[in-house]
Amino acid sequence: MATQDFLVELGVEELPSKALKPLSEAFTQGIAKGLEEAGIAFDKVEVFAAPRRLAVRIRDLADAQPDKPVEKRGPAVKAAFDDSGNPTRALTGFATSLGVTPDQLDTLETDKGAWLVYRTIEQGKPTVDLMSGLVEQSLAALPIPKRMRWGAHRTEFVRPVHWLVMLYGNKVIDAPIMGLTPGNKTLGHRFHCPKALIIPTPADYEVVLEQEGYVIADFAKRREQIRAGVSALAKAEAGGNAVINEDLLDEVTGLNEWPVPLMGRFDKRFLEVPAEALISSMEEHQKYFHVVDDNGDMLPLFITVANIESKDPSQVVSGNEKVIRPRLADAAFFYENDRKTRLEDRVERLKPIVFQEKLGSVYDKAVRVAALANKIATAIGSDPALAERAAMLAKTDLVTEMVLEFSDLQGIMGQYYAADDGEPADVAKAMNEQYMPRFAKDSLPTTLTSCALAIADRLDSLVGLFGIGQPPSGTRDPFALRRASLGVLRIIVERELPLDLQTCCEWAEENFTGLSAENTASNVVDYMLERFRAHYDEQGIGAEVYLAVHARRPTRPLDFDRRIKAVEAFRQLPEALALAGANKRVSNILAKQGGDSVGEAVNDGLLQDAAEKTLATKVEQQADKVLPLFEQGDYANALQSLASLQEPVDSFFNDVMVMAEDEAVRDNRLALLNRLHNLFLRVADISLLPAAG
Repeated sequence: MATQDFLVELGVEELPSKALKPLSEAFTQGIAKGLEEAGIAFDKVEVFAAPRRLAVRIRDLADAQPDKPVEKRGPAVKAAFDDSGNPTRALTGFATSLGVTPDQLDTLETDKGAWLVYRTIEQGKPTVDLMSGLVEQSLAALPIPKRMRWGAHRTEFVRPVHWLVMLYGNKVIDAPIMGLTPGNKTLGHRFHCPKALIIPTPADYEVVLEQEGYVIADFAKRREQIRAGVSALAKAEAGGNAVINEDLLDEVTGLNEWPVPLMGRFDKRFLEVPAEALISSMEEHQKYFHVVDDNGDMLPLFITVANIESKDPSQVVSGNEKVIRPRLADAAFFYENDRKTRLEDRVERLKPIVFQEKLGSVYDKAVRVAALANKIATAIGSDPALAERAAMLAKTDLVTEMVLEFSDLQGIMGQYYAADDGEPADVAKAMNEQYMPRFAKDSLPTTLTSCALAIADRLDSLVGLFGIGQPPSGTRDPFALRRASLGVLRIIVERELPLDLQTCCEWAEENFTGLSAENTASNVVDYMLERFRAHYDEQGIGAEVYLAVHARRPTRPLDFDRRIKAVEAFRQLPEALALAGANKRVSNILAKQGGDSVGEAVNDGLLQDAAEKTLATKVEQQADKVLPLFEQGDYANALQSLASLQEPVDSFFNDVMVMAEDEAVRDNRLALLNRLHNLFLRVADISLLPAAG
């Protein structure tokens, strides 16, 4: 089958810079998925995205779908002909619906008899007839929250569309899309090359744009060019290092077709303002990169990326310096003004701010969190007074001018203001660290005071919202309770804190009045333990290991984690499969014989067969050895030791009849199995692991 390259480019008004990359990826994936579903072969997919264009190139795209055999089953042979051998209405109706005669049908023999079938070869459709539909389908599925119309057009898109290139080889696919007639002409840079450029073939696309049109169409190439240019400029002109925020880099890449980095300066006096405030002002409002020295200290410099190669770049720099100066002056004013009022004097101003209608104000939450943080701090060996103080001040920076202007500085400014107020170092640090981890794999709080506050704040939200019947649903989680749960679990496990979720949630519940839901604390614990499942899945630990531990419902996260690691190590042992199968068998036997009513006191005088005597001896020996290990939480070595029971367990089931006629002997054997089973249950229900055979 012949192949050629395919190119589609949609020309638009400047796209939202933050949306450019996801829109481009979705457009590309949509076309690739459409080709795969249509069965059209292709080599590789290449992505292009710039402020005024979305483009996709498909290399070595087959010129048609492959032909495919079609088989349609008709009536059974015995129902297709009457006693005289003439076609019945069932047969003629089937043949007529397909536009064939009965003698063009084949016979298919099956286990259930013979059937008439129609077999043919369906010709694959030409690729050029399908591509416009696939492109249109992909554009319609783009993740655009709000589409717009323009002029008198009924077409809707994220921005007005102006031109369309659609080529298969050197031929234009002439099928209108979004009211545009495709061609082979694109447009260059809005200022450097405001004219049409011919794209002879898909392979020429980015070359024509870059060499003639002042457009670097490849998003990834443009991104790395900006990174390299910004870094080189910082080093060459200031001997410093540009700090490149990856999200900002994506956004700047989405703003420029022909990026030119330029360095500007600002007054040194602004360096007295916390660096985070300056950075927020520069990044959020102006899309500037900041520069630091070799010690990481901020320099009074910024790097902007212009979308034009100016004949007088100093004018561009001067214009940017004029713009940034009032921004930084505002930040300096907010900082100085905020420092005139202590954080403790802002606590009262939290009362009018609603946390949740049924759960009260942010002030009410602060009081609850302070009481809970006090108890948690005591439980983890920290200073409860510091934790309580940190909790009462934790949200006070929400009412500072700096945070009202730059919401991303919440917590960060709280730390600066608390230190400026002379608060203890742990309290100041907790202002910022209460929000850690902010996202997956983020750093954790570094002090026990911060840990106590971070856990208390999250548990208060979880218990409160569950308690008023507003847990997260599959689609809604407005208070980010999933993230809060994972944050608590990570802090407790990775900081190795001896906390019990059930106890902590009950403490939190005591601080509320008017919660309507039943079993709130237990429901929150169940919800949080369920979050462990995805956590371990990301680490490559199978669901069966999680389920085996979860079946025992250990409510101390650190203990839960140790059990998981122990069962995962046990699962790798050669004895694991057999013992899992044996435990499954024991579990089934015990369930049929009364379950929890079966004791585990073994009478040695009732042991008869050598295999059961051996097993009883080995079980007692193991109990003496592993019970102290269980008390220490050393589950890994305990399970390693219990693995030695595989041979006597196998011998027992091979040689001993559990359900003996003598009731006393039978009950004694059940007690032995229960004794064995309960040893493993001290860690997990390993009967839930895959068994041998």
